[in-house]
Amino acid sequence: MSKIRNTAPRRLLTAGALLTAGALTLAGCSSSATPAETLDNGDQKTLNVAVFNGWDEGIAASELWKAVLEDEGYSVKLTYADVAPVYTGISDGDYDLLLDSWLPTTHKDQFDRFGDRLVDLGSWYDNAKLTIAVNEDAPITTIEELKENADKFGNRIVGIEAGAGLTKQVQNNVFPDYEIGDELKLVTSSTPAMLGELKAATAKGENIAVTLWQPHWAYDAFPVRDLEDPKNSLGTAESVHSVGSTTFKEKFPSLEKRIRAFSMDDETLASLENALFNDRDGDLQELVRSWMADNKEYVDSL
Repeated sequence: MSKIRNTAPRRLLTAGALLTAGALTLAGCSSSATPAETLDNGDQKTLNVAVFNGWDEGIAASELWKAVLEDEGYSVKLTYADVAPVYTGISDGDYDLLLDSWLPTTHKDQFDRFGDRLVDLGSWYDNAKLTIAVNEDAPITTIEELKENADKFGNRIVGIEAGAGLTKQVQNNVFPDYEIGDELKLVTSSTPAMLGELKAATAKGENIAVTLWQPHWAYDAFPVRDLEDPKNSLGTAESVHSVGSTTFKEKFPSLEKRIRAFSMDDETLASLENALFNDRDGDLQELVRSWMADNKEYVDSL
């Protein structure tokens, strides 16, 4: 996971602000809010974007849009928080935009809870899924083939944390569905340890099978590919959606159209995440701007 910042959603008017508004009213002055500063395209200048702590694809997309929009004169504030307060903040209008809503499954409860207080602005990435991945030149293409080729992979699948949802999915679904428990062992440790083994094996040209997920920077950093899952034991792919507040279109009519048109494929997103999170030190905005310089054609399409 990347280094992240954690700040709480901004609150409603303070007591002091309410007292000030009351004093203005008593003095016969207008208490109406100062009109928001707007850009030439009709959008308000200040944009508040919520970002989930530790969700790399959302961090990457948000940092990218921050850089792109600030170059155009917007003032973009990114607020990092956990899932529940982010959805509450969007529904209350404390945040304008979220770029990391997983549908139709992961965040279904949030949409059920807040209903029409959230505006789905469409999917920008359509291949979010759990996987078992192997080195690119591995001699198999499906999970079904792991059993009869177990010895070629050291009779093991290298996993991540024992308590991870991906680990449980492999243990509870993949192993019994494909009857591979007698031939292979799921070795659990940590995500960094798994990635370390993946890096070492691919560098040596050795076969390796690991539990992984899309999107992830490993697909850009190492020569790996997913095994097909004909029994659908790891579940179907989800889509990553942008979500706006109910006032987003009114406040940002031009940007709303651009966000609805926003999309990334596997290669582009993996490349961006690799630039930001794979053993990189430094400010995320510096890293994302370096990536933008190398991917000007894509950036210009935004």
